[in-house]
Amino acid sequence: MLLLIAVTGGIGAGKSTVSRVLAGHGAVVIDSDRLAREVVAPGSPGLAAIGEAFGPAVLAADGSLDRPALGSIVFADPDARKVLEGITHPLVRARFAELAAAAPEDSVVVNDIPLLVSQEVAATFHLVVGVHVELATRVRRLVDRGHTEADARARIAAQIDDEARGGLCDAWIGNDGAPEDTDQLVDELWRERIVPMRNAVANGVATGWTGESLRHGSAARTVLRLHRATGQEATRVAGGAGGAPLVVELPASAAESGEALTRAGFPPVAGDADRRGPADPALNLDLRLVEMS
Repeated sequence: MLLLIAVTGGIGAGKSTVSRVLAGHGAVVIDSDRLAREVVAPGSPGLAAIGEAFGPAVLAADGSLDRPALGSIVFADPDARKVLEGITHPLVRARFAELAAAAPEDSVVVNDIPLLVSQEVAATFHLVVGVHVELATRVRRLVDRGHTEADARARIAAQIDDEARGGLCDAWIGNDGAPEDTDQLVDELWRERIVPMRNAVANGVATGWTGESLRHGSAARTVLRLHRATGQEATRVAGGAGGAPLVVELPASAAESGEALTRAGFPPVAGDADRRGPADPALNLDLRLVEMS
């Protein structure tokens, strides 16, 4: 069974650095920026849709996408940006799903995804890792890549901020320090969370509910993931803050979706047929299957 990890962060935060370290541990990394270019290549339906929506001014003489021309439109107009995202995001997600499905069984598949902006999308991953860097550092990195400072700040402002992004993330990697510091943080994440998650999903045995209390948007996303896996409505009963476990109940009939629950990161707890636990050892989750009146 695949373990799906999202690595997200604002432009200039250094997502590729984190993804590179994960790849060094054996993860299959899929770069959504690369997919975004692929789905608007010359002759593609994506490029045709963009040309229809924005006109010939966004097409270069050779028929390819004129990215600076399109960028000057969408980074200045939120409505235009939503139109573009409505074209490209579904195509990128479909291509990611295709590539992930082709990965070897039991792989850790990492989606380097800059534009993760909703709980619904975040809920499709077992773990969402946010990469954080101070604003001044991000601006400097973009200027070093050839952007003007004004353009760099406009591009950063066009994305959600780190406060909003934090609500979508299960873990944070600070990338302001030395490269070896970032590498160490990612190594720890791999060893302490990702490997146990992969083993729990592969072996079909939960880690239990002995980790930290759920933080950021993890509790809401857990409920969404359960619904996606079973089609059943999960009920948040108690906890999830202040060190208390998050207690969630599912109808007993959800046991029929046992394999889907395990794939989603909720394997059975050994010796207790009425409980499921998290694959992620850092989640303090008590998932109960109960008869609903």
